[in-house]
Amino acid sequence: MSPTVTGFEVHDIRFPTSEQLDGSDAMNPDPDYSAAYVVLSTDAPDGVAGHGFCFTIGRGNEVVAAAIEALRPYVEGRPAPLTAAGLAALHRDLTHDSQLRWLGPEKGVMHMAAGAVINAAWDLAATVAGKPVWEFLAGMTPEELVSLVDFRYLTDALTPGEALGILRAAEPGRAERSALLRADGYPAYTTSPGWLGYSDEKLVRLAKEAVAAGFGQIKLKVGADLGDDVRRMKLARATVGPDIRVAVDANQRWDVAEALRWMEALAPCDPHWIEEPTSPDDILGHAAVRSGQPVKVATGEHVANRVVFKQLLQAGAVDFVQIDAARVAGVNENLAILLLAAKFGVPVCPHAGGVGLCELVQHLAMFDYVAVSGSQDDRVIEYVDHLHEHFTDPVVIEDGRYLAPRAPGFSARMHPASLAAHRYPDGPVWQARRTTEEVNS
Repeated sequence: MSPTVTGFEVHDIRFPTSEQLDGSDAMNPDPDYSAAYVVLSTDAPDGVAGHGFCFTIGRGNEVVAAAIEALRPYVEGRPAPLTAAGLAALHRDLTHDSQLRWLGPEKGVMHMAAGAVINAAWDLAATVAGKPVWEFLAGMTPEELVSLVDFRYLTDALTPGEALGILRAAEPGRAERSALLRADGYPAYTTSPGWLGYSDEKLVRLAKEAVAAGFGQIKLKVGADLGDDVRRMKLARATVGPDIRVAVDANQRWDVAEALRWMEALAPCDPHWIEEPTSPDDILGHAAVRSGQPVKVATGEHVANRVVFKQLLQAGAVDFVQIDAARVAGVNENLAILLLAAKFGVPVCPHAGGVGLCELVQHLAMFDYVAVSGSQDDRVIEYVDHLHEHFTDPVVIEDGRYLAPRAPGFSARMHPASLAAHRYPDGPVWQARRTTEEVNS
């Protein structure tokens, strides 16, 4: 018999990354990387549990935690969803409650909260199966995978039959690609040199270190001051040379006209892409940026759901799709987005960084390679070297590549000591900061 979900814990976990300006960009100058973290415990004899979370940047984490708590009645006391059918049913229950869905619909805090719980369920199911999530997913039949997707609002762009065709076409090469993935990993790029709050000296040092570590692409944050951005871009290009890709990321800072002006100025330094040049909801704005200047366009980390991704692809507004493991409603909705990207022939280059996002999204990109797109061409996963030490199965990077996770689950479990230390506002990390502020005031 399937174990029953007997416990539903929600934790507000925050890390004071704003103190060193790690994660800083033109729109978010002082982020404290945070996780609204959920644990699904069971009555299984071995005490198996599922772990999931939403990523935020500090204030507001308690709002997401409260939204997760509102989903407790749908999870606690039900049989643990361990199969495609069970995971599809959980996804429907959490995203189709009409009163909670009203808050989006299917976007924003409530949708992210559903994603945290759904991802925790996938962690639980894969752990019980004894496989990492990427391998657990890639072991499902095309029919099972299609059954996981909510095709409502998608069928004008992707039908279940078309999705089944994509998955069946990739099926014969699954075993070979899985073996290659275990042997060689998956290509990564790093944003670590490019935070906007870093000095020129730190940018240069970290860019050199990234190239030495085998990364073929780095990324710089831009958007606060055009003169500074041109200087920093020239500095980065001179540091890494012509053969290393340098992407830039505006974090939604610009209107369309500003984006065009800014990218014309940066174009001589050969940026690989411009990420989030304008509002993530502005499909036509992204299309105008893509057609109005020479640099390719990437977006997705703040795209609310599969419907907006569908429209970005239909409008020819993006060159790279950047899925986020904790923005939409979990693995199920990300599967829909991967299938849409495959239908339109657009590479998926996931957003990561944050706290735990690298750990999660590596599974989705690797599954895409094995069972959906069958390709690593022009595809990379973002990597940021922050906070991995807090996870029991952290990402491993070698020679600029993610090594395939081998431990069962979604790589989402944090060390109990890390949860205790960084619980907000009462964990010792935050108590110490309040004491220091009181002494200095």
